[in-house]
Amino acid sequence: MCPAYDALRQPDHLYDTEHSYLFYDYPSPDAMPELPEVEITRRGIAPHITGREIERIIVRNPRLRWPVPVRLASKVTGRKVERVGRRAKYLLLDTGNGSIIIHLGMSGSLRILNQNVPPNHHDHVDIVFNEGSLLRYHDPRRFGCILWARHPLRHKLLRNLGPEPLHDEFDGAYLYRISRTRSGPVKQLLMNSGVVSGIGNIYANEALFLAGIHPLRRANRISAERYQYLAGNVKRVLCRAITAGGTTLRDFQKADGNPGYFGLSLQVYGKEGEPCPRCSGAIKRRTTQQRSTYYCAHCQR
Repeated sequence: MCPAYDALRQPDHLYDTEHSYLFYDYPSPDAMPELPEVEITRRGIAPHITGREIERIIVRNPRLRWPVPVRLASKVTGRKVERVGRRAKYLLLDTGNGSIIIHLGMSGSLRILNQNVPPNHHDHVDIVFNEGSLLRYHDPRRFGCILWARHPLRHKLLRNLGPEPLHDEFDGAYLYRISRTRSGPVKQLLMNSGVVSGIGNIYANEALFLAGIHPLRRANRISAERYQYLAGNVKRVLCRAITAGGTTLRDFQKADGNPGYFGLSLQVYGKEGEPCPRCSGAIKRRTTQQRSTYYCAHCQR
């Protein structure tokens, strides 16, 4: 795993005890949560729910991307959250007898609240703890999910995921080996969750720019040396994003309405027509499969 990843500490100002932990709004397909945002969410909620006993589950609207399991409450009531983990973009609340699997979808958020805070519209699920707090799931678009699995890593959503990009098994040799039979664009390879888990559109764009590799270049036409450099830059950009608090959010605000702390100086993403930070040429954009690809035609080959 990336050394910087292990050393990262959660900022002290993440938690607003009067209102909530944080609030996300993802306004477009390009602005979905990626690995850093999910990791920051995990770090934000973990200190407040680990070791807490689940008193009850309140489901106001079970109709998420997949229905909230009817028997979820019977599985976890009276159990303690032993660990808050993450696999790719999924959060795993381990209760000893299994795990609650949470995905934020396009517009989901998790907030730590006092039990006396009334729900708002789109507050679909509360996980209520016996010491007076709750974890509230808010999702206007309802593209996220809350599921249950006895063995979460065997669940159909997780069992075929590729290695974590910040783990040691993800490196240039792995990318080179798996790319030999892939003639599609290298950016598509990076965003294939079966190849590597958790890399979304924004950080794929950024890593390819840092590595000087054109995002539309055929995956099997890239050398082992360049893949080693690319893998290092994937780790680099993700670690930077986690350190900065995560980004992909165009309109992030804390629950009190003040501007959020998230911010990362992106090099190419969202910079169409602006000067390249290396050569000053104009950043270009192409749209493929409803995803925007940003690159510098001069610096990336």
